[in-house]
Amino acid sequence: MDKKSLMPFGRGSAPSRPHDEPFTSLRREMDQLFDSFTRGWGLPTLADENVLSPRVDVVETDAGLELTAELPGIDSKEIELDIEDDILTLRAEHKVDHEEKDDKRRYHLVERRSGTYMRRFALPFAPDRDKVTAEFDKGVLKVMVPRSPDQPKTSKRIEIKPAA
Repeated sequence: MDKKSLMPFGRGSAPSRPHDEPFTSLRREMDQLFDSFTRGWGLPTLADENVLSPRVDVVETDAGLELTAELPGIDSKEIELDIEDDILTLRAEHKVDHEEKDDKRRYHLVERRSGTYMRRFALPFAPDRDKVTAEFDKGVLKVMVPRSPDQPKTSKRIEIKPAA
């Protein structure tokens, strides 16, 4: 059987990078699709290798929002938190020190990257900005964003009437 007949359309006779795994190639294509879709929104793109996305857990409670972010290798002085227009922005600078000009050292593998961690979160309620707290310990940032006491309750039960 001819292998060429099993290849999807537009792929040619061989994949463009034979060492890539299929899921790596799919991920790259999805990232490019997302980047082209969001181009012009003023957001960092996935193709920008200097923008890193920290892993986070976001939990909403009756008291407010609890955010936990992993920021390995970051110093607490390099972390910035802002709330503007009910959007919480987390930004941190990650620096990896290695000297490529050193003749006595030859790097065989460099996987650690330098760059800026950045995430933005739209808050589902008006925050009490004066009571927001943040703690950083062992590479984990915990942020508590309490609800504003002036905010009215946002839920309302809606009566459903039978059709006439």
